[in-house]
Amino acid sequence: MAQNSFASKIGFILAAAGSAIGLGAIWKFPYVTGTSGGGAFLLMFLAFTLLLGLPLLIGEFIVGRSTQKTALLAFKKLGHRRWTLVGYLGVIACFLLLSFYSVIGGWVLIYVGLGLSGTLNGRSPDEFGAVFGDVVSSPGIAVFGQFLFLLITLLIVLKGVEAGIERMSKILMPLLFVSFIVLVIRSLTLDGAMEGVRFFLQPDFSALTGESVLFALGQAFFSLSLGVAAMLTYASYIQTKGTLNRSANMIVLLNIAVSLLAGLAIFPAVFASGLDPAEGPALLFVVLPAVFNQVPLGGFFMVLFFLLFTFASITSSIAMLEVVVAGVTDKLNEKKQTISKRNVTLLSAAIVFAVGIPSALSFGVMSEMQFLNGRTFFDSMDYIVSYVLMPVGALLTSIFVGYIVDQRILKEEIQTSDIGVKLYPIWHFLIRYVIPVTVAVVMVSTWVTL
Repeated sequence: MAQNSFASKIGFILAAAGSAIGLGAIWKFPYVTGTSGGGAFLLMFLAFTLLLGLPLLIGEFIVGRSTQKTALLAFKKLGHRRWTLVGYLGVIACFLLLSFYSVIGGWVLIYVGLGLSGTLNGRSPDEFGAVFGDVVSSPGIAVFGQFLFLLITLLIVLKGVEAGIERMSKILMPLLFVSFIVLVIRSLTLDGAMEGVRFFLQPDFSALTGESVLFALGQAFFSLSLGVAAMLTYASYIQTKGTLNRSANMIVLLNIAVSLLAGLAIFPAVFASGLDPAEGPALLFVVLPAVFNQVPLGGFFMVLFFLLFTFASITSSIAMLEVVVAGVTDKLNEKKQTISKRNVTLLSAAIVFAVGIPSALSFGVMSEMQFLNGRTFFDSMDYIVSYVLMPVGALLTSIFVGYIVDQRILKEEIQTSDIGVKLYPIWHFLIRYVIPVTVAVVMVSTWVTL
């Protein structure tokens, strides 16, 4: 993929927000919240996002924008050859993440088809649960959806995503917000909706566990695509000096807004429908169609939502595939081996697809097979990426930015406004002390108890 620059600041913000939002904010956040204590988990997520995620996002932006290099070369240019380990971790994390992320993306595409065919119209919540069960447990349907999602991602990357993604982001990301707002309004007007609002917004700290805290930390990084070098890669496309901190603020606010909208759309509907908020990964695919069925022109809005959701998911998958392709290409170039980026892209997508097949089968023929501590293959991949590789990547990135990168570069990138000058000491303290200590303590204490 040609590494062209973004044409505008708003284009970069919306494209990066689309990459960050994706499945993290819309699919994963509601169901992890539902299984991890509701309002108490939400507060932990917001605290981690603002105090750890935002400063780290700025740090990744600085590494990418100041070097104009991909993950492996950027860390090497600013530090020492051994720091390319952080880049390798990012490439591996993106590879594993895309392998199971594409499975959920496949589910979304299947639901677009079901919505267009009218199959989802007029069903009860129990029937939607049965439909979802049929989709994820059928080997042919699950693998086909995964293949189709990766194929779309591959075709866009091969063509060159820069202008297309930026152009589409300016149109479709606002439409995603509008669609969610319509959904929230309808969800809040359902009988019994306020019980869901209380569950989502009213903290019950007795429901929090050590694992929930780790999940909140992992979700903060997952929803912002941190610790996997994806945001670093996007920042490397910014050719001109700019206020990276302001761009990061906008992206974090958009991500939080979508997460809150997703919660306000889903949990009131969950309680109004008498469903279990701890439903898990199926929550989005069971509850939202049930809500759309109670909205005028619900079938149209349902298809529109899943189409926009598909776009948000693909913008994330494009960034993941690009990190993988760039990492492999850099390694081959370092060894003086010549292979076209097109072939690297094709090969990378094929291997991702193959590795992802067990995840696609985890809810069907492989549902009884246990891997990591009794988890399915799908859940094991999710756990390794979200709660091991991402936090470790974030920890190492914060140490690299806080202690290895020359402070003159940090100040030059951040102090581009009066408020940037004032906030720099706070940001530097967070990136140097608070983030490494907090991430390390949460990871170690939780891993010990698991």
